[in-house]
Amino acid sequence: MRAHGVDRILLVATFLLVAVGLFIVASASSGLSMKRFGTPYYFFIHQLVAGATIGVLLLFGAQHISYKHWKSLAPVFLIASVFLMALLFVPKFGISHGGAIRWLDFSLFSFQPSEILKFSFLLYLVSWLAAKKKEVRTMSFGLVPFLLMIGFSGTFLILEPDIGTLGVLSLTSAFLFFLGGGRLFHLGIIMLFGAFLLGVLIYMEPYRFSRFAVFLNPSLDRQGIGYQLNQSLVAIGSGGIGGKGFGFSFQKLHLLPEPAGDSVFAIVAEESGFVGSLVLLFLFLLFFWRGIMIAQRSRDTFAKLLASGLTLIIFIQVVINTGSLLGLLPLTGIPLPFVSYGGTSLAMHLAQVGILLNISKHT
Repeated sequence: MRAHGVDRILLVATFLLVAVGLFIVASASSGLSMKRFGTPYYFFIHQLVAGATIGVLLLFGAQHISYKHWKSLAPVFLIASVFLMALLFVPKFGISHGGAIRWLDFSLFSFQPSEILKFSFLLYLVSWLAAKKKEVRTMSFGLVPFLLMIGFSGTFLILEPDIGTLGVLSLTSAFLFFLGGGRLFHLGIIMLFGAFLLGVLIYMEPYRFSRFAVFLNPSLDRQGIGYQLNQSLVAIGSGGIGGKGFGFSFQKLHLLPEPAGDSVFAIVAEESGFVGSLVLLFLFLLFFWRGIMIAQRSRDTFAKLLASGLTLIIFIQVVINTGSLLGLLPLTGIPLPFVSYGGTSLAMHLAQVGILLNISKHT
């Protein structure tokens, strides 16, 4: 089968999401940017250069690299990402913010190595699943190695701590394990183990327990531990049907925490209303549909699993981010893909889309 053109619907949906994200970041970050840097455009320019520009270059670069090459590169990427994660805990390299060490500082630039770890672990897991096939169904050569791999990579995320990213990576990996031939019984064990670990992590940190308590009772301590969720719901509700208009969000002005980051969907709802929120969610559903179609039509097991993993890891983040801001899930620090402020996240997601586009050439 000869290669053909890329999936244009996926490409268009991606670029529309990036464009929407840039506009929203420009609006949501203007007040904070003016306060910190004396210009309303600092965060927008950073997102445009460090995220969108580099990301588009990575997208077109990955689009022209045969997806088959990623199988041999998987161990190299995983080793490199683990090394970068270890650097977080070396003095003068790791940047602490909000009680977590999630950024590496190299003077001229900084980035989040966890975004690279998500991609490299996914790549390695898919390569392993494609190579094992029948062995995946066994306990000794399937379930146990899978849990060890998750445990090793997850340890770094727990130490940061970044439990949200750990959850996204674990959920995506569990789905891939099942799609790669894992038994339903083993998947149940993975879910039970994950639930137990989550319970332990929540119990260990008071702020995690508080977030879970607010999820169960949104009206709990609205000026304290329930502040972010309630301000998010105020922003979403005040947008009404058509929204207040671009740039006219009130909640972004020192009321809603992380308006351009984790809480950006609330700003979308406030400024563009119910209609604008539906349009944004439709673009994500369009992205998910095309990604799954690419996976279903792929020629080999590696391509099917890789396309599924790249699509799922993005879509799961969308569900967690929007669900938590609507009070349907506990609040986490998961950004909204393509939309939230964060150069590393945007660049890596666009690189992943490039790989998806290359796979789509060979369906």
